[in-house]
Amino acid sequence: MPVSAEHVRSLHRYELRILSAIERWMKRYSWVPLEQIKDTVGLSESEITFRLGRLIGWGMVRFNPVPYDGYALVFGGYDTLALQALTKKGTVSALGSLIGEGKESVVYEALGLCPVAIKFHRVGQRSFSSARTNREYMPEGGHYPWIFASSRSAEREFAALSTLHPEVSVPLPVHRNRHAVVMSLIDGPNLNRCRLDEPAEVLDEILKNIRSAHRLGIIHADLSEFNIMVERGRCVIIDWPQWVEADHPNAQQVVQRDIENILAYFKRKYHLNYQFEDALQCVTG
Repeated sequence: MPVSAEHVRSLHRYELRILSAIERWMKRYSWVPLEQIKDTVGLSESEITFRLGRLIGWGMVRFNPVPYDGYALVFGGYDTLALQALTKKGTVSALGSLIGEGKESVVYEALGLCPVAIKFHRVGQRSFSSARTNREYMPEGGHYPWIFASSRSAEREFAALSTLHPEVSVPLPVHRNRHAVVMSLIDGPNLNRCRLDEPAEVLDEILKNIRSAHRLGIIHADLSEFNIMVERGRCVIIDWPQWVEADHPNAQQVVQRDIENILAYFKRKYHLNYQFEDALQCVTG
């Protein structure tokens, strides 16, 4: 369920306290016992039950009665905690409309000191077991809830953007809280939705950005026409949570795959026959 700005605004301090308690104890429990919430927030059981009912109705918390009465955050609740923190810091003052949705993220327009984008990471919203297999930063076993995987994903993306900007054409990173990354708003379509007048020049620009990122020690690792945007004639590379270090043991294969994806797109749509060896030399030579 998408985050509701109205529900975030109307959140009672008791409800915020309960959300924070559930977040805290999800480090230990898959389903946080009601008794643990009571001991943490210091409210009566009737008050907690009333507040939990509202949070469940708003799509922020889920209830599980087996083998005990337990509660867990869902994405709406985690979004709310992040938004509360970002608002308190002054990074965000108003939440706008949903402007993008992918397999593992949703992006909203928002207002800060200027228009910004907020990307909420959603690791595992389709398949947590698959995400666990495909993310090197996630542990192979043990208790590791999706909220912390999503937070780690956001942390990695924010670190990449902070390293790359402004040498590489990426969104300006503004702030991060939990699984939410606030960045500059890119005003333009994705590359796959464009019809370029000078595709060869755009391809050269993309390869130069891949090279600049590589020299800063970062490989995108998931590059395609779907995570490159075109804003007023310049390309902006987005979606960096899966990046790998340029000295990673598999770095050569990863950067080759990124290059092959981009060359294949330009060949398919614009019939450009850019030699792979030349592109690889441009990036890594």
